[in-house]
Amino acid sequence: MRESNWQKSSYSGATNECVEVRTASDTVELRESDEGHLVLRTTPTTFAALLHALKAGEFDRHA
Repeated sequence: MRESNWQKSSYSGATNECVEVRTASDTVELRESDEGHLVLRTTPTTFAALLHALKAGEFDRHA
């Protein structure tokens, strides 16, 4: 995997407060746009599992 440009979440709209993601070497990197120096690195497999869990609502909280 080559390094790619940061991509903003489609939910962020025109604001700069969002989650960004990119590929770099053999990892996927995530950061918050307003804290660009803090980067979370993970494997593509783990990132795919996270996305699957988020879409399935596994992290939703019910009051």
